[in-house]
Amino acid sequence: MLTQYETVFILTPVLSEDDTKKSISNYVELLKSQGAEIVHQEHWGLKNLRYQIGKKNTGIYHVVEYKANGKAVDTLEVAFRRDEGVLRYLTVRLDKYAVKYNDDKRAGIVGRNKKVQTTDKTKEVANGN
Repeated sequence: MLTQYETVFILTPVLSEDDTKKSISNYVELLKSQGAEIVHQEHWGLKNLRYQIGKKNTGIYHVVEYKANGKAVDTLEVAFRRDEGVLRYLTVRLDKYAVKYNDDKRAGIVGRNKKVQTTDKTKEVANGN
């Protein structure tokens, strides 16, 4: 049985755009080679860090959501530890509520990109009727 995980990792900001894409694709391919199924990926880009990590104030964030076994997660984390370009990483096992929340967020039901549903009543109120 595959468990669903979400991994956020921060790459060093000194990488070029091509190096960043190559690094991200290498990690995704590593997961796939371990039998993982990629559910969703999101590139957050360059963001400020809350505190300095290795004399760096910014980092390149990327999120991968996938279904895998524990061995695939261990292999990925060993690769992160060996790569000097990775500043930090965090892997979280998602329970059924987190999986549903992520699905709803992608569908636009919850979160920042929440789709506002307007009804005829709200249109009437907005028009002053």
